[in-house]
Amino acid sequence: MMKATPTLTLLLAAASLSLPACHKHDEHPHHEHQKIVTTSPLAKDVTITQQYVCLINSQKHIEVCAMEGGRLEEVPVKEGQVVKEKDLLFKILPVLYQTKLDAEKARVQSAQLKYNQTLKLFNEKVVSQQDVLLHAAELAEAMANQAKAEAEVGFTEVRAAFPGIVDRQERQLGSVIKEGEVLTSLSDNRVMWVRFNVPEKRYFEYMTAWGNNKKGSQIELTGAQIDLMLADGTMFKHSAGQLVTVEGKFNRETGNISFRADFPNPEGLLRQGQTGTIMIRRKLKDAVVIPQRATFEILDKRYVWVVGTDHKVHQREIAVEYELDDVFVLKSGVGVDDRIVFEGVRQVHENDEVECVHCKPETALANQKFPAE
Repeated sequence: MMKATPTLTLLLAAASLSLPACHKHDEHPHHEHQKIVTTSPLAKDVTITQQYVCLINSQKHIEVCAMEGGRLEEVPVKEGQVVKEKDLLFKILPVLYQTKLDAEKARVQSAQLKYNQTLKLFNEKVVSQQDVLLHAAELAEAMANQAKAEAEVGFTEVRAAFPGIVDRQERQLGSVIKEGEVLTSLSDNRVMWVRFNVPEKRYFEYMTAWGNNKKGSQIELTGAQIDLMLADGTMFKHSAGQLVTVEGKFNRETGNISFRADFPNPEGLLRQGQTGTIMIRRKLKDAVVIPQRATFEILDKRYVWVVGTDHKVHQREIAVEYELDDVFVLKSGVGVDDRIVFEGVRQVHENDEVECVHCKPETALANQKFPAE
């Protein structure tokens, strides 16, 4: 028999090492649970802010028109000037009206003399009482015509109907104008009416949940504060409080109804026609909040994954009451004792068994955009 050479022994050993190994755990693979991060809903006080684009108007804003035609004789005010009630704004040349007034005054004097003379003769029993009554009627008619002429002269003076700011002057000194022509407009800016449109759903919320005190067309948004953000992003220093005025009907095309908040304007910063954003703020006590990233949508409904005591995940529908940046305020669905999937929402499926690392709700919400209390 041949003896194996050292070289042959080495080749056989190498060949045996290259043969595939058989592992028992390949026949029975070990299934590892998915590792996810969970958290719980948090109950805390939050401030919600609802925003509406708005239009700012003066509480009184009128067009100032000429009551009579003629040539502008005086324009004693300037654009942007603050005026008081009954201040003279424009004066139309009153030549014709003044002449008529002078004639009516002369007629009154004549009728007065005739009446006095007739009354004297009546006392002397020279004329009858009927003659006295006739001249009394003539005097009354003359006095009425004089009053009418005085009013026509008064129409040539255009005065401020209320304290306010004179806007752009449409006609200048010396212009020939017609009766009814617009000369300028006058704005009373001491209180500004700020109008904004509210969707029908939000209207019912204000009327039922917030508006406990109703005063005709006005409702008081209990617990709310109404502020105004100006077009440059700054906040107006005065608040409208809690009271709003509601118009009488909805706009069927938009599904909105118009609200009005009244803002004091003592410094005169706000002007007719400006725009801004109404901010209605309200603090909710012990609101249940969760991060938006812990939710997902199917069609028009929103859900979370809830981890049960059996370490399996189950889909549960939630109802969102308010959306606050990265946070949802919940109406129903889950409570503070539930564990919901925070990280790994898209990695799990119904009845998956998972291993959890729990994150405190305060920590989970710490990096979310959250409104200040």
